[in-house]
Amino acid sequence: MRSTTVSTELSAEEQQLYDMVCEFADTVVAPQSYEADRTHTLSMDVVAQMGELGLFGLPFPEEVGGQGGDYMALCLAIEALARVDQSIAITLEAAVGLGAMPVFRHGTDEQKAELLPDLVAGRALAGFGLTESEAGSDAGATRTTAVLDGDEWVVNGSKQFITNSGTPITRFVTVTAVTGERTRPDGSVSKELSTIIVPNGTPGFTVDPGYDKSGWRASDTHPLTFDDVRVPAANLLGERGRGFANFLRTLDEGRIAIAALATGVAQGCLDEALAYAKTRNVFGVPIASHQYIAFTIAQMQARVYTARLAWHDAARRVDAGLPFKKEAAMAKLVSSDAAMLNSRDATQIFGGMGFMNESLVARHYRDSKILEIGEGTNEVQLMVIARELGIG
Repeated sequence: MRSTTVSTELSAEEQQLYDMVCEFADTVVAPQSYEADRTHTLSMDVVAQMGELGLFGLPFPEEVGGQGGDYMALCLAIEALARVDQSIAITLEAAVGLGAMPVFRHGTDEQKAELLPDLVAGRALAGFGLTESEAGSDAGATRTTAVLDGDEWVVNGSKQFITNSGTPITRFVTVTAVTGERTRPDGSVSKELSTIIVPNGTPGFTVDPGYDKSGWRASDTHPLTFDDVRVPAANLLGERGRGFANFLRTLDEGRIAIAALATGVAQGCLDEALAYAKTRNVFGVPIASHQYIAFTIAQMQARVYTARLAWHDAARRVDAGLPFKKEAAMAKLVSSDAAMLNSRDATQIFGGMGFMNESLVARHYRDSKILEIGEGTNEVQLMVIARELGIG
């Protein structure tokens, strides 16, 4: 059956939201971005202001304290922020998609009442503990375990690369863990994966020192260790044994958000390169007047256009209740390529200044590599697309 394509034209409300977040990004986020990157520090003041703007509550209904928007609205905000600071953009993406959304979608009434108000207001953050040294895209290789002992789960294991896990306002981490075994219809045995809420500060739960990263240096990212961590049985998030299935939906949506982030990067690099090329004079003329530079910038514009169409379509499909796995993978693939290529071209146009960390394009060049890795590598995206076409 031929795929249905939905409209990508922005409504007046959506355009207003995008413009508002762009202004916030330009006036509040951008001025602190270099210092935050240099010191590897996430500005909690910026996070608080994002909360006051309602950004953390964009896709949630008003009855849980949200803004009553949709997934498109969230991704528009992520794109707008990413133009000037990828670390701030990924903080929002992870806070909503990996922190609050699993609770909203799979939590009990008690869990929602206790946790969602602060999460959707930006007063608290949460992480999602999936990745391990041998388990990422292959979540079935998870080694972290959770054993039910009376009315408590006992969690043991470790996680790595967990965003928003160690900030001053981090409330908890949702952890994927092996909680038993299941026998398939063919008689083979598979791991039973479940998700469990582990509050920060629980005895035995250690947030290890943050990473010294090449990029996203102001984003809060830590390895985590669980040593006989005991939490109430009621901290199970969703149905026991449904952790992997629930995770797949989270991952597919996350790919669209990363695509929006990458598109913002590609747009930011285009904006910087265009402005610089118009004002930088060489041999008495602006470098933009040279055909090679003009054609390079034209190619950058084409990449932004294509990437934006791709993620808009995927996000519209989510909001329309249509299948979106293939579209999410394509959007992530196309947009991460656009971000990498545009950041490289912008750095080249800036010349020596593009090699200085004070330059936004230099930071984008460093930051953008992770966009080809996180939320499933680009090779994984190709695998997903091929499978959705019935091959591979």
